Amino acid sequence: MPRTAAAAAPVGPLERGLGVLRVLSRSPQGRLTAGALAKETGLARSTVDRIAATLVHLGYLRDEDRELVLAPRLLHLGAAYLRACGVPAAVGPLAAALADRLDESVSVAVPDADAVRFVVQHTRRRALAASFRVGDALPADRCAPGALFAAEWPQERFAARWSRPPRDFPALPGAYRPRIDDDRLRALAAEAAGRGWSADDQLVEPGLVAVAVPVRDATGRTVCALSAVSHTSRHTAEGLRAYALEPLRDTAARMTQALAAPPAASAPSDQGDPGAPATDPTAQAKRELGPEYLQSLARGLAVLTALGAAPGLTLSAVAQATGLARATARRSLLTLEQLGYATSADGTFSLLPAVLDLGYPLLSGLPLGDIARPHLAALVRQVHESASVAVLDGPDIRYVSRVAAGRIMSVDITEGTRFPARATSMGRVLLAGLPAGERAARLSAADLAPLTPYTVTGRDALERIIDGVAADGYAVVDQELEQGLCSIAVPVRGARGETVAAVNVALHSGRTSAEEARTAILPALRATAAAISADAAAVLAAQAGAGPR
Repeated sequence: MPRTAAAAAPVGPLERGLGVLRVLSRSPQGRLTAGALAKETGLARSTVDRIAATLVHLGYLRDEDRELVLAPRLLHLGAAYLRACGVPAAVGPLAAALADRLDESVSVAVPDADAVRFVVQHTRRRALAASFRVGDALPADRCAPGALFAAEWPQERFAARWSRPPRDFPALPGAYRPRIDDDRLRALAAEAAGRGWSADDQLVEPGLVAVAVPVRDATGRTVCALSAVSHTSRHTAEGLRAYALEPLRDTAARMTQALAAPPAASAPSDQGDPGAPATDPTAQAKRELGPEYLQSLARGLAVLTALGAAPGLTLSAVAQATGLARATARRSLLTLEQLGYATSADGTFSLLPAVLDLGYPLLSGLPLGDIARPHLAALVRQVHESASVAVLDGPDIRYVSRVAAGRIMSVDITEGTRFPARATSMGRVLLAGLPAGERAARLSAADLAPLTPYTVTGRDALERIIDGVAADGYAVVDQELEQGLCSIAVPVRGARGETVAAVNVALHSGRTSAEEARTAILPALRATAAAISADAAAVLAAQAGAGPR
């Protein structure tokens, strides 16, 4: 007879590796030294070092200035849950439309044991606005969705929530202390069930008000809760209910229909297709890295990610997707179940919202400059020249990240600096990435006055140059912005191949010619752009439908 999850021995390295990720996810900026991690987790320093080496190899952590830092690739774990549960894909566009209609912040939350977890956020850009992120959790007694979910709790769960170890809620201002006792929460849950909506009148913090309605599946079960969130400077709790309740109900009804519709076909992920045989990707790494590589940790994380392929997968499907033996996959699945990251029913395993605790809220909010900075630093160490990332801002480029080389004579540029796009390598890469009509309009409106004796000032000539940049995939500008300054740039691309930014290396023309830049700098620059693009794609995917508006 097969062992139950409770009786099975957990995969120790997987359990400890997830513990390290949880601790890092709660730390400021997602970074700690190995020594601090050992102290926080209670693990031996040698164990932390092996876990860290494995997670760095997998791309989930970076080793940066003697600190271990969460890396954007870790978002793939949380994305596996969001993809499998199907809620963001089905209801996200409807939530965005409601936020536009109400001109208020709108969120969608799912139940997470005795808490709620946000899976969609559309936040208004105001001085006073809710700052919750996708992946953040709140206790059920401190938010409007909580009463809706508690309405379906079995009675024993109300008291049982205090018998478990206390949970951390980093999204809450200050340490969590229950605001409502069990009897009061039962009453609020019954009231929410009776009227079909619930309200939060400053339960999270003073000034914050919300109203929520349930979104149900075909059986009538509450799958998620749709909330409108505002501030008392705009609405009282009662005023928000009067203003938003009917639009919320209308949108919730359409969300129910969207959840019942067959999911749209999606592109295959890089984590494997359960329908196609795979090989264990960890075997080669173990051969290359030896005892420092914790193969069982890597296999367990591969199992976790594979569960993102569908709402529920059988053991056989997981084994096939990961290339693991059934017994190996089973041990990882049971460990994930014991730790609260997965659940099983009717022979299938599914991910739980707790997976989002693994760095998702922190990493999904990273700005492009922070994403690029460690990659720029690595590039500067390789080529010994300054490197930057910029985006288009009107007729100019605006620097969003920069790492300077340690030279006596260097280019003095800071983040936020703007230059005319038409006379810079990054600007020409960004212009080349625009649709033809928009590119022509920008060039027609550009001031083409010379900046140096070498500046291209003819519109036709500039258009031909930018057409060449689009074909070549890079741009070199030699002393057109400033005499003595040469630079080479390539695009940073989004998930669909679109140009979202540009990365360059700035050179002194007395040290490096334009031709030398093509041969000596361009390959390293392209590799850096690919690394930034991969991280940016993960973050942008996490922000899709959830960013400030």
